[in-house]
Amino acid sequence: MSVLSPARGYALWAPTYAAETAVSALDASAVDAFEIALRGRRVLDVGCGTARRLRQARDAGASLAAGVDLTPDMLARADGEPLLAAADVRSLPVADGAFDVVWCRLVLGHVAELDAAYAELGRVCAARAHVVVTDFHSAAAAAGHRRTFRDTRGRVHELEHHVHDERAHRAAAGRAGLSLLERRDAVVDETVRGFYERADRLEAYERQLGLPLVLALLFQRGG
Repeated sequence: MSVLSPARGYALWAPTYAAETAVSALDASAVDAFEIALRGRRVLDVGCGTARRLRQARDAGASLAAGVDLTPDMLARADGEPLLAAADVRSLPVADGAFDVVWCRLVLGHVAELDAAYAELGRVCAARAHVVVTDFHSAAAAAGHRRTFRDTRGRVHELEHHVHDERAHRAAAGRAGLSLLERRDAVVDETVRGFYERADRLEAYERQLGLPLVLALLFQRGG
């Protein structure tokens, strides 16, 4: 199996990306558990994909919901969302201090060095803004799991991925003026059993029960 760059991989994944996976479901549950209020706040989703989370943010009362994604093919499937830009997390086309909540979910594992990405996440935050970062868990990588997806023909592809543990995230975030408020580990449990069942992989589910797949970190920008 060849390893694809994020740009090439997500372009290939775009037609089927909207389908939920065990990893995306665990990501959503971990972030929801932070209970970050969105009403009246300006929200930026860095790595927004097809912009599903932007619609959810508006439904939750966000005053502004904007997205950035590396892959134009993803943004082309965003159903006419008006506030979107194609850009790299390390160079965001966003003004300083423009947002109150910044999401960067399952993105930073595709970046070899974290400092430039966190510098940008911190730059676009207003004072006391919240930054949510999720990543493919280092424990899952250590257990041999890889970032993979299926294309429209059912073929499995692997995405380029760099392993960053919590310490690496915290260090880079600290240099960007962000302080850790909370950490969550989203593990394989009964909530994602259906994904394994539909893929005829219940044996893998039993073997992976309790394994952390997603690391979720909640930061705040200093005042």
